[in-house]
Amino acid sequence: MTQRIRKAVFPVAGLGTRFLPATKTVPKEMLPIIDRPLIQYAVDEAIEAGCDTLIFITNRYKHAVADYFDKAYELEQKLERAGKHEQLELVRHVLPKGVRAVFVTQAEALGLGHAVLCAKAIVGNEPFAVLLPDDLIWNRGHSALKQMADANQATGASIIAVEDVPHDKTGSYGIVATDMFEGRQACISAIVEKPKPEEAPSDLAVVGRYVLSPKIFELLEATGTGAGGEIQLTDAIAELLKTERVDAFRFEGRRFDCGTHLGLVEATIRFALNNEKLAGPAREVLQRMLAEDC
Repeated sequence: MTQRIRKAVFPVAGLGTRFLPATKTVPKEMLPIIDRPLIQYAVDEAIEAGCDTLIFITNRYKHAVADYFDKAYELEQKLERAGKHEQLELVRHVLPKGVRAVFVTQAEALGLGHAVLCAKAIVGNEPFAVLLPDDLIWNRGHSALKQMADANQATGASIIAVEDVPHDKTGSYGIVATDMFEGRQACISAIVEKPKPEEAPSDLAVVGRYVLSPKIFELLEATGTGAGGEIQLTDAIAELLKTERVDAFRFEGRRFDCGTHLGLVEATIRFALNNEKLAGPAREVLQRMLAEDC
């Protein structure tokens, strides 16, 4: 049994150009699903998995994420004076006690692999998680990362979340080849970044959850630029496969690609229908709108 992960890395330095002009001032990680930003869902997932150190890799221009997790003295005072205790508790408990947030600036936009490498000094020599907030994963049981952390602790293998994608979409993902699955887990034999459909080893795509061995930092330091002229995490994982076991994990839950407009809309609908106060009215609104379009 390996050491339980305690640290989680959140690469949030991207510009979010798909959502311009909104993301000119609002980072895409702060786009809301109902009343909480995307980054909060990812953070809650990491905390449920047992992480108490949250490492945000950001850029010099994005301050909203740090502001969100900082203490808001003036807002808290106003809520307290107004007797709005429920809202006050929500603001005060964005992060629970015992969990710390660390912010690291990525000086250049050199890709996901470089963003992960920026966390090396804080992570140190222990397994850690990487979460991409764009991938919002919904389920009724344990979070995807909790499932993966349990698998990592039991086997010691690095764990990568995967799901099947249409064959013609392989060029948008890292794609893995695996041995036979045992339950939700299978050993990865190969991984390639954004292959053309005719070159893809499978239709099994990597999605934005990883539990990684600290050896990945050494491999990232030795990795040159890959697809898109960036340092690709996928390339370092391909090297890791040569010396350590890396497993694909079919998590229980549904992923919403909130890096796209439709994915953000789908996630909002799903979370509204799962909200105790909103479910009934939201369903009525959807039914009425669909009927009007007929």
